[in-house]
Amino acid sequence: MNAQLAELISFARQNSPYYRDLYAELPAESADLTALPLVDHTAYWKAHGAPVSQVLTGPHTEGIVFKTGGTTGAPRVSRYTRDEWRAMSRRFGDGLPAAGLRTGDRVANLFYAGELYSSFVFTLNCLQDAPVPTVQLPIGGGSPLDFTVHALRDFDATVIAAPPTSLCRLALEVVNTVGTLPGVRLALFSGEALYGDQLSLLDQAFPGIEVRSIGYASVDAGVLAGPVAGEADPRVHEVFTPDKVVELLDPETGEPIEEPGRPGRVVATDLVRRLMPVIRYPVGDMAEWVDFPRRRLRLLGRSEEGARVGVVTVYLEDLRQLVETEDKRGLVAGTQVVLRHRETRDELVLRLAARRGDGADRQALEDALTQRLACVRPMFDEHVRQGKIHPLAFEWVDVDGLTLNPRTGKLVRLIDERMSGS
Repeated sequence: MNAQLAELISFARQNSPYYRDLYAELPAESADLTALPLVDHTAYWKAHGAPVSQVLTGPHTEGIVFKTGGTTGAPRVSRYTRDEWRAMSRRFGDGLPAAGLRTGDRVANLFYAGELYSSFVFTLNCLQDAPVPTVQLPIGGGSPLDFTVHALRDFDATVIAAPPTSLCRLALEVVNTVGTLPGVRLALFSGEALYGDQLSLLDQAFPGIEVRSIGYASVDAGVLAGPVAGEADPRVHEVFTPDKVVELLDPETGEPIEEPGRPGRVVATDLVRRLMPVIRYPVGDMAEWVDFPRRRLRLLGRSEEGARVGVVTVYLEDLRQLVETEDKRGLVAGTQVVLRHRETRDELVLRLAARRGDGADRQALEDALTQRLACVRPMFDEHVRQGKIHPLAFEWVDVDGLTLNPRTGKLVRLIDERMSGS
């Protein structure tokens, strides 16, 4: 890897103004990955968004362009050459048998297409390049749910591929219309984490369904890791070595982590991409090594993703776990965090999509969540009692009441309404 890395660094320094500036203080010949500075997202995307990109190593004359909304909603454009895109889809496709794909499967692609979004096109390409032959059903995430249900039944779909939020909306439609679709045996998801309450809903619509990650990738960082055959935990993936290098770095010290079970920030380096190099790029996720020598990691959620209420930070992953733990009656099908500001104080709102339950059930869950948050985040409760922020609030909606990204169909986990004045 050292020779390949040294060549990539040299190429980036010679041809990308951004990397030339970033590595200006490094020795002329450098192959030590840990000696390189991390990419700063703000500087990277500002340089790439200039009238002439300072990140690209040359003109983009063939290939493909995709846009990602990112967690802040500000779009970022990633560019790939034709050969880079083909290599990515083939590598990802190679991992699909480990996710449970079988010869002859009829795969409903329910990811989103259009508006420069990548997931539908990428899934289609991966299935084309997969080592097992399948029949593709290119339904798309924007199709009406009744059309999708009929198409799954009419074409005897055995596999559905979609973001978790879309899978759950589809499952509710199946339950409310045809009851079940037992022929669907496998769900492949990506783009979001999938949780226990969602699994029970999917099993209700598709009895006995197996739910697996289709793989670990992002538009900006590219493909990173594939599912592990026989692994019960869908969060566990194996890095696509040797072409992809994944580091886990201590969030406080930046120290590289090699021991299992210690959470770290995911930092990616792609030794193949040349048009738009990705070298020590923080992906925005947290993970822990399960088996470092085999480069197997467990994804733990987003890094540095928290709701700032007054001066109190409440992490979204903690809130999700609170709901999953306290919702013993299975009332909730989805959770969204909303930040508001009224009467001079910030307010944290849990928007809960209801599966079932009456007013008494919901009130009991609200009380349990309020008490539990006070225990696990005492600073929040202290600031409530001091009148610095509003108490935890709740908003119950139907599943369709959760706000989705209109372009990707993914759940918007955090909505900050304070800047809009709403």
